[in-house]
Amino acid sequence: MREAYKTNNTLQMVDAIKRNDAITLKRIYNNNYPKIEILVLKNNGTKAYAKDIYQEAFLAVWQNVKQDKFIPQSEASINGYLYTIAKNKWMDVLRSQGYKKTIVASQMSYFEIKDEENNGIDDDILKDKRLEDVMHAFKNLGDACKSLLRKFYFEKKSMKNIAKELQLDAASTRNKKYRCMQKLRQIALNNN
Repeated sequence: MREAYKTNNTLQMVDAIKRNDAITLKRIYNNNYPKIEILVLKNNGTKAYAKDIYQEAFLAVWQNVKQDKFIPQSEASINGYLYTIAKNKWMDVLRSQGYKKTIVASQMSYFEIKDEENNGIDDDILKDKRLEDVMHAFKNLGDACKSLLRKFYFEKKSMKNIAKELQLDAASTRNKKYRCMQKLRQIALNNN
């Protein structure tokens, strides 16, 4: 009797995920995020990285369940699957050249700023140089990414409104924004 109840609940949960049931997706999302944040923070990450990694992992789980690539046996198996995907994605980030360059660049800029504390003018020049690098990288992004990032960062539109304009769902729009930011970082790092 208890096993039948469990199976029925699992089937309902899978069905809810496939129907994009907001309550079920939100419950899974909120219940698992703290574990992923701890994982990333304990392994040289930041909250921003944790959010990005979790976003990607959550989308991967959602897509895999919708496409029957992963058939969960319980909510615990979804939680474990989500954790494993997030962990693997974080390991990929740690191994990536872009992350290593970011760490080196941030450590270098830390020393540069410290050396220039006696001279405020040089600090302003450094900030101007960084801004110039980012703007140069922005110009080299594709039109779709430029448009999305401009709407979000400069026009301060919500992801919901941007998703509506792009005729995408909110999750796909967030994922696209993440990928555009990754491209922007990569271009900026390659130019230095």
